[in-house]
Amino acid sequence: MQDDNNNLEENQFEETHEEGNQETITKVTGMYKEWFLDYASYVILERAVPAIADGFKPVQRRIMQSMKDLDDGRYNKVANLVGHCMQYHPHGDASISDAMVQIGQKELLIDMQGNWGNILTGDRAAASRYIEARLSKFALEVVFNPKTTEWQASYDGRRKEPIHLPVKFPMLLAQGGEGIAVGLSTKILPHNFNELIDASIKILKGKSFTLYPDFLTGGEVDVTNYNDGERGGKVRVRAKISQLDKKTLVITEIPYGTTTSTLIESILKANDKGKIKIKQIEDNTAKNVEILVHLPPAVSPDKTMDALYAFTNCEVSISPLCCVIQDHKPIFLGVSQILKISTNNTLNLLKHELEIQLNELEEQWHFASLEQIFIEHRIYRDIEEEATWEGVISAIDVGLKPHIQHLKRAVTEEDIIRLTEIKIKRISKFDSDKANQLIESLEDKIAQVLHHLEHLIDFAVAYFKELKDKYGKEKQRLTEIKTFDDIEATKVVMRNEKLYVNREEGFVGTALKRDEFVCDCSDIDDVIVFRKDGSMQVSKVAQKNFVGKDIIHVGIFKKGDKRTTYNMIYRDGAKGPTYMKRFNVSAMTRDRVYDLTAGNKGSMVFYFTANPNGEAETVSIEIKPVGMVKKLKWDIDLSDLAIKGRAVRGNLVTKHTVKKVSFKSAGTSTLKPRKIWFDDVVNRLNVDGRGTLLGEFSSNDKLLIATKSGKIKAVTPALSMHFDADLEVLEKWEPKKPISVVYYEGEKERYYIKRFLIEQTDKEESFISDHEKTQLKIIVTDYRPQVEIVYSKRSLENELVDLEDFIAVKGIKALGNLLTEERIKQVNRLEPLPYELPEEDEDENYQEQTTLF
Repeated sequence: MQDDNNNLEENQFEETHEEGNQETITKVTGMYKEWFLDYASYVILERAVPAIADGFKPVQRRIMQSMKDLDDGRYNKVANLVGHCMQYHPHGDASISDAMVQIGQKELLIDMQGNWGNILTGDRAAASRYIEARLSKFALEVVFNPKTTEWQASYDGRRKEPIHLPVKFPMLLAQGGEGIAVGLSTKILPHNFNELIDASIKILKGKSFTLYPDFLTGGEVDVTNYNDGERGGKVRVRAKISQLDKKTLVITEIPYGTTTSTLIESILKANDKGKIKIKQIEDNTAKNVEILVHLPPAVSPDKTMDALYAFTNCEVSISPLCCVIQDHKPIFLGVSQILKISTNNTLNLLKHELEIQLNELEEQWHFASLEQIFIEHRIYRDIEEEATWEGVISAIDVGLKPHIQHLKRAVTEEDIIRLTEIKIKRISKFDSDKANQLIESLEDKIAQVLHHLEHLIDFAVAYFKELKDKYGKEKQRLTEIKTFDDIEATKVVMRNEKLYVNREEGFVGTALKRDEFVCDCSDIDDVIVFRKDGSMQVSKVAQKNFVGKDIIHVGIFKKGDKRTTYNMIYRDGAKGPTYMKRFNVSAMTRDRVYDLTAGNKGSMVFYFTANPNGEAETVSIEIKPVGMVKKLKWDIDLSDLAIKGRAVRGNLVTKHTVKKVSFKSAGTSTLKPRKIWFDDVVNRLNVDGRGTLLGEFSSNDKLLIATKSGKIKAVTPALSMHFDADLEVLEKWEPKKPISVVYYEGEKERYYIKRFLIEQTDKEESFISDHEKTQLKIIVTDYRPQVEIVYSKRSLENELVDLEDFIAVKGIKALGNLLTEERIKQVNRLEPLPYELPEEDEDENYQEQTTLF
């Protein structure tokens, strides 16, 4: 079969020449048959993909070996290291120096000196002649051991290079790696140093474990779909963005794979395209990332934050692909499998090292015992009369035989030769006690090594724990693991376009500037259109789009919107009865025309309104005089109608001919108050029942938000809101409920109590001073709160304080009443005293609820 394939390949490259009547066939073989496969194999095995045995690509392995060759504890010029590495690596100096910089920037194996570039800003390293490097202590401990290294000839046969380095650590998962070969690629994400060690210990103990990526750039990562790093998996990585003030956002950490330069560029592009709206970007990045995003007036920081995630590199998606070389073949594995293989490899290397150490100790014990016998029994005197070398060897051999029964192996000629090399000075100063002590110490060491071999798992666990103690203190997790909520681009896009409509001719678009203005929009929005004949259509925003004549309503369509309610009264057919209905439009197919009437030709809409919060107005119906009908005009309250699907026919209004339908009076929302929950996993509000229920909110209700830094506000809840990490209070706001605070005033160096009400809504205020030493101890929102004061001095007893009795309600800016000058250890919240709402408040609550329903 193989021969047939070869023949087929050869036939494919046959070249035919005609010389007169004779044909000459030339077969093109060689490079066309063999070289491409050889090249692909070479790139995969020797260039792009790391080996699972030590976690290195060939160039990385050769760099490490070159640094070990030149290691003397001092820094070497990188140019010198690169030149030395070229003895192993058959490529140019540029590829070697770039690979060395990448290893150094991972801050694990190389101790760097000079400008090695910056992974945060993307700045390149200085030229190799200006920077220096040496192996880190960690690399010297875990990467090298000549005794356990297998060697092979270098590419030119002049030197020996390691086939694989004896790495006793999951280096591949710690550093990560990526490469593009011929026909395949690899992308292994880096993981946390300490978490890898903990997972390796769990593997040794037979316990389960999980591994998630950790990046030097920090940021936040959603690992919901990580899939153990295998093909088909995905992680989402976000920058860490917070609100500095009302007009400024600050980015302090960036996603893996980006730099401050590329991040800022993506923000500017989104701004130019109108996706977001910013005033200025200020890059203050030095050792740490600090990018200030200044916002124009009247632009929401919360909405801009979501827009940055939706339209810029503040959020990136990474698809891992763990391809490694094992047994000279590329294979695809998960990170758990890679770690198990690495841990077993470390276990085998530790065992090999122990076996080598045991052999060396036994050899030392063997020769120390021979030396003691040779000197103590004066066997060296037996060779004084011998004239030949053979006689000397024989005499020593004969002299040793009565005393070597306790030795663990036979005495060889090499052992006897070593005895003849002992100097007279050593024989003359030989101390029998010291010799016995040496032998006993060697026996203790042998026993210890044998114990380690018998308890190899425990030894390996202790080895990993020692690595963690020595090198893991400054390698804490940098990337925070979170669950991201999905951001709908249409909800956060900046509406930088204006939508216009020509109702008579039936055009809608952003270029119809002479026609009727509808609303602001973006180029990714959808437009919903209702026509007088009772048809409806949704289409993409365009410069000019024909949607049909006689338009009665046009607006922005929101997918999944179940609160916007449409009220409609229409005639079925040319002379049919009149119906009324209320409906939502939450989903539909773009550019498809839907009929909202009963479907008869000549139908016409008399009355139509779009209500964003389910409002239902009262309308007047007037019919034409007919027969004996006396009631020609009456009112209908549309709130009596149930909200149903758009396809229903509706309720009958009248069978007679309607003359006019007119608006009479506005109504209130017929929708129930929305239940809102707070999910502390993603720090976001939701209406899906995730997290803690905050309450039922109508259109007039507010959300009370207070932080440990002393900021408070009562605002209308929005699902797009962001919350600071120091959140202290998050609940439904009751305007008449006082807010009580115990705090330390930094300037006066005393503790105060204050109680206040929020008088201005939708405005953030400070309720304690911004002095650097000012500190909030507790904030409570009970009507009659009680707290327990625990003093730092043990001589002072805990004090119970009724805050209502201690101070009256004052303004938010008031200092409050002095509590104490003594240091307070902590303030504990106690069960509040009983409180009943005044009757007037109860009546108001009842009336409010009845109007809502």
